[in-house]
Parts: sequence; structure tokens; C-alpha cells
Amino acid sequence: MTRRDMLLAALVAGLWGFNFVVIDWGMAGIPPLLFVAVRFVVVSLAAFVVPRPLAGWRTVVGVGLFMSLGQFALLYTSIAWGLQPGVAALLLQAQAVLTIVVAALALRERPTRAQAAGVIVGTLGLGVVALGRGGDAPAVAVVLCLLSALSWAIGNVISRHAGVVAPARRWGALSLTVWSSLVVPVPALALSALVEGPDAIAAGLAAFGWQAALSTLYTAGLCTLVGYAIFNGLLARNRSASVVPWVLLAPVVAMTSAALLLGQIPNTWETVGGLVLVAGVFIANARARVPGAAAGGGQMLPPSSGPASLERRSSSPERSR
Repeated sequence: MTRRDMLLAALVAGLWGFNFVVIDWGMAGIPPLLFVAVRFVVVSLAAFVVPRPLAGWRTVVGVGLFMSLGQFALLYTSIAWGLQPGVAALLLQAQAVLTIVVAALALRERPTRAQAAGVIVGTLGLGVVALGRGGDAPAVAVVLCLLSALSWAIGNVISRHAGVVAPARRWGALSLTVWSSLVVPVPALALSALVEGPDAIAAGLAAFGWQAALSTLYTAGLCTLVGYAIFNGLLARNRSASVVPWVLLAPVVAMTSAALLLGQIPNTWETVGGLVLVAGVFIANARARVPGAAAGGGQMLPPSSGPASLERRSSSPERSR
């Protein structure tokens, strides 16, 4: 990677890591499921300019339900229920090891030794976080965040099983991210009405001020659209094994910004367990560093948004189109 590309990779990791703090900051007074619906209304507007991915509607809907609706509805709710943004960023990286497990069960894909070792190490890290969580991390919020990671993992497997390809290399995973977002707003609003209630929706809309608007623009615009545009460009110019490890900076950025801006400092066990989890993700991706090998299904990508981990056929230079 050139110095310019390394700076761009660090920028994307910073955008995606800071995303967790921005979500927590902007959601004040807004029901989480309503906030998810608003975010994806904004993302879906890009469908007017981004071409549709070369995938059937069943795949687009499946990715939208699991990778977008399920992931973010559970993530936003876990943060709203008291999970620190930094800890949420760490726990969500479980999607990488969970993708390996789901692919093994659903697609009969036999994990490599590195992936199996990564799953074991990552699971150990999750156990440390769960057992050593502080009083500010309710058990139900931790479970919701892990379910968010599982939903993301299922979306990954749906995408890979369908062999999704973008209409042009420059769009990469952004096309599937944008078009699958069309699935989210109506179900998210329906869930908000069912779980949070019409009165909470009315109160949330009344409380939706400049703070919530800026948060939405950041998460939908900078993290999803700009972030993936840059990331796809990096994958087009570099081997995925050179790009993906930079994303591991995202949880570090999330934890640091949460500590500095929100005064939320994870306890020792949460920090140690999170680092062990990230180490497991790194180990699971070790095979991607073998010359000529593409990044695997356990590839870790941030929660800001989507399916880039599985569009290797359109964005990774190591595969023919």
C-alpha cells in the first residue's frame, strides 16, 4: 500500500470507529428502532444514483433483513439499553468468527486451521467480556449486541451463497449496501410501533433536532456512503490482506473516543476480553495473507455498514470477474 492509501485506510477505520459514539450521542431522546428507520431512509436515497447489484431480490431482501435491519436494530437497542459504545464496537467484531461458524453449518464450509483457531480465541474473548462486564453493561445489552453480530454473520453467508457481484468494480459492495437498505425503513418503523409504541414514536419525532440530524448524516453519509466508497477503492488497488487489518483500528477508535468524550472507560476484563476477541479475528484472517489467497468469509469489517466482506468477486483484485 502507498502512504496515501494507508492514510485513507486509517481514515475509514476512524470514521467507522467514531460511528459508535455518534450513534450514542445522537440517539438521546429518540427510540432506537425509530432512529434505525430514519438512518436507512437517508441511505436508501442513494439508490437513485447507485446501480442495482447483480443479485436477485431474494438476496437483496435477505441481506437487508439480516445485515442491515437485524444488525442495526439490535445494535442501537443494546446501546440505548446501556452498553458502552466502545464495548459495543469490540463485541460486534464477533461477526467475523460467527460468520465462519454459520458458513460451516449452513454451507458445509470446512474452516481452515487458522479460522478454527480464530473462532476458539474469539469465543474465549467473548467469555471474558461477558463474565467480567461492569455494572454499566447490562447482561441483556451484551446479549443484544452479540445477536447483532450473529445477524450480520447470517447476512454475510446469504451474500456469499448467492455469489453477489456488483455491476461495476468501482461500486463494489456499496451497491448491495444501498439497495438492501430499501428493505429496512418500513419493517423498522413497524417494529418501533410494536415495541416502542406510537407515543414513543411521536415523542421521538418531536425530539429529533439538530443533534439527531447530524448523527444521522454522519452514520448514513460519512460512514456508509463515503466510507464504503473509499474502502472499495482501497480494495481495488490493493490486496485485501493489506487493507482489512486496518479496520481492526475501528474498535480502538471507538473505545478511545468513548473514554475521552463520554467518560466511558471499560473495566479491565472488558478491555482484555475485547483484545482477545480482536486477536481471534486477526488469527481467523491469517490465511488471507498467503500470497494469491483472497480474504475469507471470516473477514472482519465494521458495523457501519454492510456487506463488503462478501463481495470479493467484485472488489478484490485477486479474483477474476
